[in-house]
Amino acid sequence: MYTFIANPNARSGRGILLWKQIEKILLEKEIAYNVLFTKYQHHATRLVHDLTSDDAPHTIVVLGGDGTLNEVIDGIRYLDKVTLGYIPLGSGNDFARGLGLPTDIHSALEQILSPSHYTAMNVGVLDYENKHRRFAVSTGIGFDAAVCHQVMVTPLKAFLNRLKLGKLTYLGVALHKLLTLKPVTMTVTTETGETKTYHNVYFTAVMNLKYEGGGFNFCPAASGTDDRLDIITVSELTRLKVLCLLPTAFKGWHTRFRGITLDTCTEVTITSDRALPVHTDGEPVFLQSDIHVHLEKEKLCIITPCK
Repeated sequence: MYTFIANPNARSGRGILLWKQIEKILLEKEIAYNVLFTKYQHHATRLVHDLTSDDAPHTIVVLGGDGTLNEVIDGIRYLDKVTLGYIPLGSGNDFARGLGLPTDIHSALEQILSPSHYTAMNVGVLDYENKHRRFAVSTGIGFDAAVCHQVMVTPLKAFLNRLKLGKLTYLGVALHKLLTLKPVTMTVTTETGETKTYHNVYFTAVMNLKYEGGGFNFCPAASGTDDRLDIITVSELTRLKVLCLLPTAFKGWHTRFRGITLDTCTEVTITSDRALPVHTDGEPVFLQSDIHVHLEKEKLCIITPCK
């Protein structure tokens, strides 16, 4: 039995139409399924928490963007009891990009209904103010989170999605935020106890997969299966240099330049001298100055293409 968690508002409201296409295929193939539609922000988390609280195995298929996927993963009661499939409908699709999942809905559905490979993926956790939130792709504080916050509310996203140029939303918002966000001082402390202090920091991101923000390959070595988290800190650069480096990040070429610091860890504490935007998989978290990030002990089984 497949349980579909579907966001009917994905792709600027086309989610429900795409679901009807999928439902037609399920009925033709006589596939047993159940579908739960999200109705408001964080609804998917509640739906999945209730669904998985029985301590029984479940196969859950997410139909939506990275935000819906984040809510689903955050709601899973027992990670090791769930097999997850994903049909990406977002504008960023960094989860699909990071795991090499098909972005065509028919190819994605075919892979899920006839799985040939599974990946045991690490799941990250953000701790803040005695609260906890999981992430699949990344969490970050500063510039990257500010961009994610703005993308959530800008009408530009819906407009560009209709033109099938949704990825440009992130780039456009990034250019605006780059001109307005003031750099800060941050300390980064990993599980080894080593503390590094960075000045004039634009952002620090903790990555489980390679990409965030609609295709920025911020941590090219991140894999999601190596029991490690990858960290990128961008500091001591002028706004002009950051502006010039942004396009190179799509290919991962930014790592060659001064001011870009990469590291790996199993857990990390990040402290900023000023409260800044924070995100998990692009979903906003209220302004924070202290965050702690680590990995869940259990991994999540993802239906993926053959390697």
